[in-house]
Amino acid sequence: MNLTLVIPMYNESAIVADTMKTVEAWLALNFPDSEAIFVNDGSTDDTKAAAEKALAGCPHIRLGGYEKNRGKGFAVKTGMLEGRGDIIAFTDCDLAYGLDIVADFYKANQTCDIVIGSRPLHPEGYAGYTPLRKLMSKSYLRLVKIAAGFPWSDSQSGIKSFTAAAAKKVFGDPDFQTDGFSFDLEALMIAKREGLSVREMPAKIINHRESHISPLRDTARMLRQLMIIKRRVGKKK
Repeated sequence: MNLTLVIPMYNESAIVADTMKTVEAWLALNFPDSEAIFVNDGSTDDTKAAAEKALAGCPHIRLGGYEKNRGKGFAVKTGMLEGRGDIIAFTDCDLAYGLDIVADFYKANQTCDIVIGSRPLHPEGYAGYTPLRKLMSKSYLRLVKIAAGFPWSDSQSGIKSFTAAAAKKVFGDPDFQTDGFSFDLEALMIAKREGLSVREMPAKIINHRESHISPLRDTARMLRQLMIIKRRVGKKK
């Protein structure tokens, strides 16, 4: 199987059916020997029912998930470890970066272990961001570089792809323990420690949606997670 596309979902009842139809049509046209796994992260709305209803017309898609909400990181980990493709990518249920970029990542993965999207590398990478969200994002990325020795330009973009071997190595590592939004950083810090090859590619959000990030609460939480990840992943094996 060529490609697995992992899509975590939490309370996405309003969009999940349309997203599944869009993904199904794109996979059928571009990657017939492929699959998408929609992972329900313990949604409390009708996401599960809406996804099950839409599944009948989507032979390339299967559903995964669990009853209790665990966080985006756990949902991505679940899908990445269940994926059967040679290349396993993940993106968000709103398809923020579109789908054509997945094909570009797939090609790039033929010569490296991991491909990550980078907003700073794209001339319009922050187009559509509010000034506050842009400031928060850039400030956090600068801090990650300084505090964690992060060598790449963007840890938090919502589009990344792994070879199957790299996905199992990273997401199956005992040190991968972050269930929340800092999971990307933890995955890439493990990849760095394990000597996996990483390539960055410019990425731009083309489908914006309302952000639920709280500047004070979530920034403080991510900084605490940064320190925890640095201590846990940075230790010698």
